Amino acid sequence: MALIRSILFALFFYPGSVGAVTLALIVAPLGTAPVLKVSLGWAYWHRWCARWLLGIRIRVEGVIPQEPALVAAKHESMFETLELIILLPDPAVVVKQELTEIFGWGRAARAHGVIPVDREGSATALRIMMRAAKAAVAAGRSIVIFPEGTRTAPGTRAPLRPGFAGLYRTLGLPVVPVALDSGRVYPKGFVKHSGTVTFRFGPPIVPGLKREAIETQVLDAINALNGPVRPA
Repeated sequence: MALIRSILFALFFYPGSVGAVTLALIVAPLGTAPVLKVSLGWAYWHRWCARWLLGIRIRVEGVIPQEPALVAAKHESMFETLELIILLPDPAVVVKQELTEIFGWGRAARAHGVIPVDREGSATALRIMMRAAKAAVAAGRSIVIFPEGTRTAPGTRAPLRPGFAGLYRTLGLPVVPVALDSGRVYPKGFVKHSGTVTFRFGPPIVPGLKREAIETQVLDAINALNGPVRPA
């Protein structure tokens, strides 16, 4: 059954995604606002396909921030990258720079206002990331970052990448950690499974903490749904 559901999901979601990217490219010259609407529509399309074709529901715990914040989320699958666009008001998402270079999609993503990060961490790349993040905050948008820097399997954790601490220090925003467990039902690979994905928004963490303190708190908070964890 999971295989059949996954085939149906692919047949519906991915052609719709091509249409969303095409529409985003068409409206991009009109400014960021129309692209944000297209992105939100794409995220809702993904939610519909996940719910009715894959049998995946979502459960939200905690308080979703409505004011600009640095939202630090666990990353186990593509599921949360789209669902957070719905849950948060027009967030700007930190993504790998390579994704912004994909033909078509990369241009649409830049028009959306994603924040590219070079995982090699050069000084120039970090400055570009900070500049883009400041512009997003000035526009009233929250910043979403996956601070472990890569997708991790359920039950694993990875050390935080330096880009998170740089954003925390530079932006001076409260950090809202988000734990989730999408990898159980929406793993890497073709076959997905029915079930419930929980998003747990933790209490805001105040700005101004030392790097070791904020990283320890965030790493523990975003892994709260994993139970005992092992290094990635």
